Amino acid sequence: MRNMSCRLTTKDFAVLEVMLERRRAFADPIVRMIEDKLANARVVPVDSVEPDVVTLNSRVVFCVDAGAAETRTLVQNEVRGPVGSSLSVATRRGLCMLGMAQGQTASIEHADGRREAIRIKTVLYQPEAARREAREKASAGGRRPHGLTLVYSAAAPIEPLGAAAGMRQTEDDDPGPSAA
Repeated sequence: MRNMSCRLTTKDFAVLEVMLERRRAFADPIVRMIEDKLANARVVPVDSVEPDVVTLNSRVVFCVDAGAAETRTLVQNEVRGPVGSSLSVATRRGLCMLGMAQGQTASIEHADGRREAIRIKTVLYQPEAARREAREKASAGGRRPHGLTLVYSAAAPIEPLGAAAGMRQTEDDDPGPSAA
C-alpha cells in the first residue's frame, strides 16, 4: 500500500492496533497493510482532525481505478443494513481509505498481485466534524449540547414515593421479588 499522507485519529489508531494484534494471531495476510498504515500515519487528536479526512463511520464517495464513483460508510465491523452501504476497515480497500483525505489517491496490492488505485472524491459525512459542528451550534445558542434542556425544577420539598396517593410503608414492608 502506498499512502502519501495518512492522518489517523487517536481512536482510529487504537482500533487498528487492536485489529493488528488479533489478526497476527491468525497470520492474516492483511497484517502487513495494518503495520504499514500504523507506521506511516500521522496521529491527530479526535477533536482536531480535518473534516475532509476519512475516519471510522465516515460516509465516503470514492473511485477504484477508472471505475464509477461508489458511496460507502467506512465501518469497523460489517453492520446490518442495506447490502453495499458499508465497507469494513478490515478489507484492503477499507483499510487503505482510512486516514486518506478528499482528493487523495493511494494504491493497494491484493493477495493475488493485482493492483488498484483508490481515489477519495469527497467525504460526505465525518462523525468528528459533525460533533464539532453540533457543539459550536449549541454554544452559540447558549443551549446545552445534545439538545438537553431542563424542563422542570421542583421548588417544593420532595415527598416519598406514593405519599400523594396516601400509601403507607412500614419497616417490614418487603414485597419480595415478585414486585420487581
